[in-house]
Amino acid sequence: MNNLKRIAGLGLVSAAALAASSGTAQSVPDHDATEQGDVSVTIYNSNLALVQDVRQLDIAQGQSRIEFPDVSARIRPETLSFYAPDTTIVEQNFDYDLLTPTKMMEKAIGQTVSLLRTNPATGAETRERAKVLSTAGGVVIQIGNRIEVLRDDGLPVRVIFDRVPPNLRARPTLSVNLDSTRPGRRPVSLRYLSSGLGWKADYVALYNEGDNSIDMQGWVTLTNNSGTTFHRADTLLVAGNPSGSGGRGFGNRGMTRAGTESADRERLGDFYLYPISGRTTIANAQTKQVSFLDVQGVPARKVYSIAVGWQQNDSTPRNVASAISFSSSRDQGLGDALPAGTVRFYQRDSQGTPQFIGENSIGHTPMGSELTLTTGDAFDITVQAEVEKRETITERQWRESERFQVFDADDNLVSRGSVERQERTYYYRTTMRYTLTNAKDEPIEVDLMQTGLDRYWWAYDYRVVSEDVPGEQINYSRRKYVIPVPAEGKRVVRVVYETRW
Repeated sequence: MNNLKRIAGLGLVSAAALAASSGTAQSVPDHDATEQGDVSVTIYNSNLALVQDVRQLDIAQGQSRIEFPDVSARIRPETLSFYAPDTTIVEQNFDYDLLTPTKMMEKAIGQTVSLLRTNPATGAETRERAKVLSTAGGVVIQIGNRIEVLRDDGLPVRVIFDRVPPNLRARPTLSVNLDSTRPGRRPVSLRYLSSGLGWKADYVALYNEGDNSIDMQGWVTLTNNSGTTFHRADTLLVAGNPSGSGGRGFGNRGMTRAGTESADRERLGDFYLYPISGRTTIANAQTKQVSFLDVQGVPARKVYSIAVGWQQNDSTPRNVASAISFSSSRDQGLGDALPAGTVRFYQRDSQGTPQFIGENSIGHTPMGSELTLTTGDAFDITVQAEVEKRETITERQWRESERFQVFDADDNLVSRGSVERQERTYYYRTTMRYTLTNAKDEPIEVDLMQTGLDRYWWAYDYRVVSEDVPGEQINYSRRKYVIPVPAEGKRVVRVVYETRW
């Protein structure tokens, strides 16, 4: 058992139970209270937030020290911006050593505390003074002339401290030394960056196969692990990854065509903003969800697809991928820009109950984009790609003369000459055979993508000589075939390529 667990199990008094052995009570902080003022929190996708806090404080004339409890425990102090009228900042300190039972015991090393033991049988209590010697691997104490290790055996033992160590804080606290030209109450503005706050988008899509549509809801999932609760905060979410934030998007997962439509959303530079309506309390160690998208009846279709490498020889058939394709356009789609997140698809069974059928991630997606998101493998549809025939159809050889000159150390021409280099070019004809099977009771189409046509750096050129199904050239290395397959049937498609190496 590690040291933290040992100390936590000893029944140490926390801040809520501290009392001096002399009987002097100490105030107990109210963890539901806050000294924050008017708080605004801007949260990015990248575990980063901008916190702005305006508090009304009394400031003395001349130099003074002001403390700001309830700042983020994961503040980046170097990013702090402070402003108060007629004041200048001299020095700032961030105290993040928080008041916990473990920290209390660690800070008490070399100090004397009181041990309150309770007899389980009689309920009688005995009190002894003890000096804390060590907390490494357990709590070692000295009582009179004897040395003891506090046991972690569940016996009722409490440790009572005389006082709270001065360098422990009940809440994360920022202290600032100021120089003011006048006394009086005035607004004080704090602005800083903090880690520990982040958000992502989660989407729930119900696919209706009967009418080829989806109903989609979008949720913002906001997490706070900053160590601080932000009370009644004006909260703004930014979709994007500002330089220096350390954030990384999901790339263009699932996007088959980028959109060219402008969404009706406020922007901050090149990022979209998603404000949370009304003020909200973002509690520490809390996950909060807020709806930002709710659209029904978006046209969608099921897509079966598979990618085949160049000269791929499958020993057995492979299941094709099942995907759902839809648009984020204004007229025929979701009508919004979509922040990066995870889309989870559901479909109703024969009883009308929605069942989970798969999920996939999307990147930051502009409005008007076409998306095709894979949900899993199709049980009843397979493709087997094979090289049916490969033959050499011609061969050429040529010589290329390359002239050269040789100079000495003084740049004088010594000799001239030439060298002959031999190269060969090979011509091949390759027949690819694709066997598609469909065990469904309805006809389907499979999007077959032949890839790797430029796989080898020494491949000069290629061309398609014949194909049973017309293909679409996506780019130099990929050619797409949409192949109909009959219900409970099979389809064999051949494509003949010629390559020059």
